[in-house]
Amino acid sequence: MAKSNKLVAPFLKWVGGKRQIMSSIVDLLPKNIKDLEYVEPFIGGGAVLFHLQPKNAVINDFNKELINVYEVIRNNLAELIEDLKKHENNAEYFYQIRGLDRTEEFNNLTSIQRASRVIFLNKTCFNGLYRVNNAGEFNAPFGRYKNPNIVNEPTLKAVSKYLNSNNIILKSGDYAETLGTLNEGSFVYLDPPYHPISESSNFTGYVQGGWGALDQIRLRETCDQLNAKGIKFLLSNSSAPLIIDQYNDYNITTVKANRAINSNGADRGEVDEVLIRNYE
Repeated sequence: MAKSNKLVAPFLKWVGGKRQIMSSIVDLLPKNIKDLEYVEPFIGGGAVLFHLQPKNAVINDFNKELINVYEVIRNNLAELIEDLKKHENNAEYFYQIRGLDRTEEFNNLTSIQRASRVIFLNKTCFNGLYRVNNAGEFNAPFGRYKNPNIVNEPTLKAVSKYLNSNNIILKSGDYAETLGTLNEGSFVYLDPPYHPISESSNFTGYVQGGWGALDQIRLRETCDQLNAKGIKFLLSNSSAPLIIDQYNDYNITTVKANRAINSNGADRGEVDEVLIRNYE
């Protein structure tokens, strides 16, 4: 991969972002990764993609609003930046914009306005969480930050240039659809919603409906299919017993990460996560 541009970085805060364990991820990548198409079916905030900056990649997320933001940054950067400058950092305006997805008016927003809304809410909501309820409506509260960086032009411009000057395919759908078409020339990095270590730490809000044990088992079955085809994969998840049990046929590396998504401050701090791979 060419020398990376440090300005190409996540433009959204994302729960479970990978910057903290990036060095561990990089250490475990296949030696021949430069020769492989990079595939990331749960793109989220894109920390790993933007760190590696591959020339050929397929990225997917089930969250259509999120993929729309990537598309708009690639295709309509100037209009997006103009729209972002219109936003106001106050509670009344925040809740007005947040509430749009509960109205008919939401269907009339342009793709640029929808992308702008996601970035604005992410920069001004509490803890920068992207969280939706079971109806798919954004539900994080106002964050009361003095000077949130709503219009991060250098990062948006760098990401737009990266997406435009490389062969990056954007998709939004079920991860299995993206993975079902791959061959041995691909490397897959999987960062699904983590399985909760305990019931109290359950955060399943990026996707309407959440993720449960059956979703984790289905993902492991999909990884078995990748493995059978000779496709290398690396997967991150919590060190929950279910996850260790599901992947006990693969190489499991435990890493430490600081996580601050629990509402109970005492439960923040270092937690064990696992990186699972099907190659040496």
